[in-house]
Amino acid sequence: MTPIPVNPPSLPAPSGYSHGTLSGNTLYLGGQTALDERMRIVPGGIVEQFRQAFGNLLTTLRAAGGIPGDLVSITLFLTDIPDYQAHGKEIGKAWKELAGGPVFPAMAGIGTTALWQPEAMIEILGVAVIPDERLIRPQS
Repeated sequence: MTPIPVNPPSLPAPSGYSHGTLSGNTLYLGGQTALDERMRIVPGGIVEQFRQAFGNLLTTLRAAGGIPGDLVSITLFLTDIPDYQAHGKEIGKAWKELAGGPVFPAMAGIGTTALWQPEAMIEILGVAVIPDERLIRPQS
């Protein structure tokens, strides 16, 4: 099976990577930071950056016909774990707003000293398995 790139037009155009790669029914979601449509990291702190980064990931998921319940794994890369922990309740609320309910795939949080964009505080990547009846295979 040839992997198919998934690059929603509403996200910044990728250069040298894909926002997602579909192989069979498995969608590998590339790391998403809090880039907005102008290719700038959203201001306001970890909660706002989580909301934008997770929203970007969900945009790619939906472009392949997926829903948040199809997520099987999420990895969070964080430049400040204590800050993330201190805002856990607000991040949990943002998760529920964006994912539409208590969808909790396998998760890992990993501390790192820096991300691609210097002002980025979080990067989220994931894996989803999308059932055939909803799967959209973008034209490559």
